[in-house]
Amino acid sequence: MPAPQLPDAEVLCAALIEAMRPHVDPAITALVGIHTGGVWVAERLHTALGLKIPPGSIDVSFHRDDYHQRGLHANARASQIPFDVEGAHIVIVDDVLYTGRTIRAAMNELFDYGRPARVDLAVLSDRGGRELPVAPTWCPHAMALPAAQMLALERADDGRLSFRLMEK
Repeated sequence: MPAPQLPDAEVLCAALIEAMRPHVDPAITALVGIHTGGVWVAERLHTALGLKIPPGSIDVSFHRDDYHQRGLHANARASQIPFDVEGAHIVIVDDVLYTGRTIRAAMNELFDYGRPARVDLAVLSDRGGRELPVAPTWCPHAMALPAAQMLALERADDGRLSFRLMEK
């Protein structure tokens, strides 16, 4: 079976920015990126959309439903939410949407900080395979991948984003 054509992450970032632009208010919209790829995308969106509220980052390690099996990830980081979550309009940002479990964990972590007025989801690519009823508000790309493969976002030294296909 031939390898699937990988999407251009830079093109997807541009498409995501344009899809979101008419729907976000730069004065009141806050972005929270999920470590690590989601943080990179959130930083890009924040700058391009001219958002006033500094972006946050979430590490979902403690809210994963498989935490008891996997333990703490070696690269776990503290979440950084530099704004008041209570009553805020927040967009959770991730690179690739798969089962929905990471997004569920991110929402649990976010609600530990307060109760937002609204939560949306922006992702670069939806690779299918949902296990929970989670759907992105904005997503410029969808593809089907076998469960044994993973679409991984990488960032070069110059900041350019690209996807790589990995075997699990």
